[in-house]
Formats: sequence, C-alpha cells, structure tokens
Amino acid sequence: MAINHTSKIEFNVGLDENKIPEEITWTAKDNNIINQEAKAILISVWDANAKDTLRLDLWTKDMPLNEMKFFFHQTLLSMASSFERATNDERMSATMRDFCDYFAEKLELKK
Repeated sequence: MAINHTSKIEFNVGLDENKIPEEITWTAKDNNIINQEAKAILISVWDANAKDTLRLDLWTKDMPLNEMKFFFHQTLLSMASSFERATNDERMSATMRDFCDYFAEKLELKK
C-alpha cells in the first residue's frame, strides 16, 4: 500500500518557569482546527518494538477538578467504543461501559 496523504496533528504547550503547563493548544489543519485551546490531553502510543504503551498526560494548572472527572469519564467511555471497533469484543466493551457507569456513580457525575 502506498501512502497517498499525510496528516499532521500538533500540540503546543506553554509552560511556566517550573515547566508546569499554563496553556495547551492543538492544530489539525485537515479538520480546520487551528490553535484550539485545550485544558488537558491524554495521548497513548503503541511501541511495537518494545511491546509497550508510551503515554503523555498533560493538563493545565487551571483545569477544574470537576471537569477533570468528566474528562476521564468521557475518555474511558470513548476507550470502550474504540476497543469494540478495534476488536469486535462486544462483551468486554459492555463490561468496560459498566465500569464507566460505576465510575460516574462514585464520582457523582450523573444527576
């Protein structure tokens, strides 16, 4: 298979004097997203050689705690959907969603 197109997603992180994120912006020109503000990012990359996941977890100082809880809940839900699309394992995906419901209940995210 030949590569017909490449796409670039770029993150810029503004740091304070202690190298703590003050601001995060991201750009994905293929989707007309230019310097969009973000308060947090979670990136996972599979290293096939090491058979290990490399992670980058960043959030700004002013990311509200309640929003961080929602961010994690929504991320977990999206991981369940991604897992189902990637593996066709409906049973485990449902189990992951059950955990997400439990997670939301314990954090009182659902009113």
